Amino acid sequence: MILGTLVGVYMGESASVFSPLGAIFINLIKMLVVPLVAVAIITGAANLGNSPAAGKIGISTFVFFMLTSAVAVALALVMGEVFKPGVGLDLSGLHSIFSNEYADKGNVPGFFQTVLGMIPTNIFKSLTNSNILQILVFCLFLGIAMSKVREDRRLPLLNILNGLVDAFVWMINVVMRIAPIGVFGLMAESVGTFGFDVLTVVMKLFVVYVAAILLFCFGFYPLLIKILTNTPVWKFISAMKRPQAVALSTASSMATLPVTMDTVEKELHISNSTASFVLPLGATINMSGNAIYYGLVAVFFAQIFNIDLSVTAYAAIIFTATIGAIGQAGVPGPSFLVVAVLLSAGIPIEGLPLLFALDRIFDMLRTALNITGDAACAVIVDKFNPENQPDAEVMAIKLAQSEKVA
Repeated sequence: MILGTLVGVYMGESASVFSPLGAIFINLIKMLVVPLVAVAIITGAANLGNSPAAGKIGISTFVFFMLTSAVAVALALVMGEVFKPGVGLDLSGLHSIFSNEYADKGNVPGFFQTVLGMIPTNIFKSLTNSNILQILVFCLFLGIAMSKVREDRRLPLLNILNGLVDAFVWMINVVMRIAPIGVFGLMAESVGTFGFDVLTVVMKLFVVYVAAILLFCFGFYPLLIKILTNTPVWKFISAMKRPQAVALSTASSMATLPVTMDTVEKELHISNSTASFVLPLGATINMSGNAIYYGLVAVFFAQIFNIDLSVTAYAAIIFTATIGAIGQAGVPGPSFLVVAVLLSAGIPIEGLPLLFALDRIFDMLRTALNITGDAACAVIVDKFNPENQPDAEVMAIKLAQSEKVA
């Protein structure tokens, strides 16, 4: 990462010659992500399906992601109002890049449209198009269905799927050997292409954004870990270094997913069934890093255009940023949900091109926070998994199940 950054600064746009190195690495990861997510979700749901705690784990996971995203937006709004990143900027020479072309990209589907969009009419088409949310819904449904099948029929299928997961993990480990080369190419291209010239205009926004990300990543999540689990905070922070580095370089929660799963299971000792259920779901719907970005950008442009935000506008920003994150793909690229957030609060969107040139840098940081939240959720909800309960409790659960069968 450091070497790629230095080469990008030195070579400028010509550093794009290294982009194929990053593209090869990203494509190899993407090649494995969809089948790994599909198989992992099926096995995770199948293993949890018969557990008395399955409902607790599912509900706790969803509630955790929604609440932390809402807290993230609220934090961003507070920091935006305290540090005022959009006040006092001289934009006289930048109006030429203002544009209204993104006004039609701010549509957030309604409730029933969202629900319908989650249900695949052709799962093979969803697999081909990498529609992660539809894949998740189908695989969760299939995994739960498998948990209801007779044990003598279920176990052979689970053994096959577990074998596939092991094979995919081996393939991921092989691909990760070239990760340093891929990371170098990604960083050299990003820094060389975008540079830091435009960053000087929005430097205050960037500094406040980084501060909010660090506060949430190394303050809020570790606090939850300390309060709600027995996992040492230092152990959690130390274990997350590797997936955070991959997230920073790839700017993709999905591309980082295999590394996050490996870290959570091997270093934080979270059960496979919990990790296989929580992490793929989190890579799709947990966007706390994006939520911070949306909140700060909203305040930033409100201050640039001298708009006083009302309580209703703040509520609209929090609601739109939290709900709209569901179904966002965990892949790199400009997020146009920020358009919907701005429009919901009546904030002009003409200045967005100021940020899109630097979206890769913002995206890297918010992705690192997103995958940290995924891991924190897995650690917290894993305590509901019967696999981790004391033997006496496990025996009581098994006894209750046997009595129910009888």
